[in-house]
Parts: sequence; structure tokens; C-alpha cells
Amino acid sequence: MDGLMRTFARIQPGLLLLFLCGCGYTFGPSKIPNVSTVHVPVVTTDGFRRNIDYLLTEAIQNEIKIRGAYRLTDEASADTVLQGKIVDLRKGVLSETRFDDPRGVQLRLQAEVSWIDRRSGRILKQRTFPVSHEMFQQASQVSFAPEVGQSMATAQVEAARRLAAQIVDLTEMAW
Repeated sequence: MDGLMRTFARIQPGLLLLFLCGCGYTFGPSKIPNVSTVHVPVVTTDGFRRNIDYLLTEAIQNEIKIRGAYRLTDEASADTVLQGKIVDLRKGVLSETRFDDPRGVQLRLQAEVSWIDRRSGRILKQRTFPVSHEMFQQASQVSFAPEVGQSMATAQVEAARRLAAQIVDLTEMAW
């Protein structure tokens, strides 16, 4: 029995290495081959809320920097362009006080995003949504309570951060 345990102890590291190589696990960010740079122009919007487009653009750029899979650059030298448009920004009351003051409020931020390879002009990700074939539609919802000091501004920052994380998820390779 002692010999069997020694033999197993000797081959155990090799089995572990074989198992990890066979499952396709990789270290580091999962980026698309031959793409190293991305340009993120200012997100467009048809809405009337000020600065939400700049807020979302900054959140997307920060998320790309944090993850480190791609390097941000200007459009002329970028491999790809990540374009976005805010299609919906809504604020709704979840609950009210007896004097009709909002107690709980929800903010919904929705955007369409397309990721385009500048060299070939083709769209890198293809998914079907009701809007169009080359657009990715993402949404983020945040609840906030004005009574405890939360504001529309803090909710917009949080919604933009969450939506930016979802958008940058699109630029990573699937497992």
C-alpha cells in the first residue's frame, strides 16, 4: 500500500498539469487574438439628461484600463472601435411616503454598443437583438433612496459603472 501511495504522489503533479492543459484554462485577460488597441469615442445620446454620455464613456474607458486586456488609443491607430449610443435613461419611483415624496427610486440606463474592427470594417461580435443585427443592447438598473442621502448623480455613476462592466465583457473571448 505504501508503494502505491508513493507512485501516486509522483504522478500527481503530472496529472494535474495534464488536467489543466486539457480544460483550456488560460492565465491573464481573455482577449481576441490580433487585437491589442481600442478606441472609445464619446457615447452618443438623443436624451436630454446632461453629461450621462460623458459619464458612460469615462466608465467604459476606466473599465478597459482596469482589466488591462486592451490598450486605449486614438482612432487613427486603433485596431478596433467600441461605439455606443444611450437609447434609454429612465427614472421611476418605487415607493413613496404618505406625502407623495419619493422614498425609493430606480434608474434604468440602456445602451446599444457595436465593436468594429477598423482594419477590415467587420463587426467582431454578432448577436441578434430587436434593434439591429450589429448592435449589442445592454441595460443597467440601480435603486437609490433620497431619504438616506443618495442622489440621482450617485445613481448615474453607479449605473454607468455597471453598464460599462457589461459592455467591456463583450470585448472578451468566451470560454
